[in-house]
Amino acid sequence: MFHILFVCTHNRCRSILCEAITRARGNGFLKVSSAGSQPAGVIYPETLYQLGKHGYSVEALQSAGWEQAEENPPNLVVTVCDSAAGEACPLWLGDAKKMHWPLPDPSKLSDPQQATMAFKAVIATIEAQVPVWLAMADES
Repeated sequence: MFHILFVCTHNRCRSILCEAITRARGNGFLKVSSAGSQPAGVIYPETLYQLGKHGYSVEALQSAGWEQAEENPPNLVVTVCDSAAGEACPLWLGDAKKMHWPLPDPSKLSDPQQATMAFKAVIATIEAQVPVWLAMADES
């Protein structure tokens, strides 16, 4: 099964959004995980709230380091924040295709109304991208 690993430095917002949405919309055709190079260890609470509000399961989500994916190396590594894109990936990622797909960070907004709108926009962007991930899996 085609495995996508979403990476963001702290694995607490954007990569978690990508994991939950892509897993749900991938209809079982994709293995999806997320990780951080310096994981926070906790998920930003509003991320979980917004995922639930939009009908996505938050059950198995966790803020983890990328070493957790070493047992099942990904086919594609997608960095979603600029700082993660600039970091050296572990050698075990080997032949995985790597791409940078920057997403704005709604967890950085202090105004609740702006944050809600930003979450909605990021979620819609991820939802629109899932067919692209599915097509990539079909081509592999």
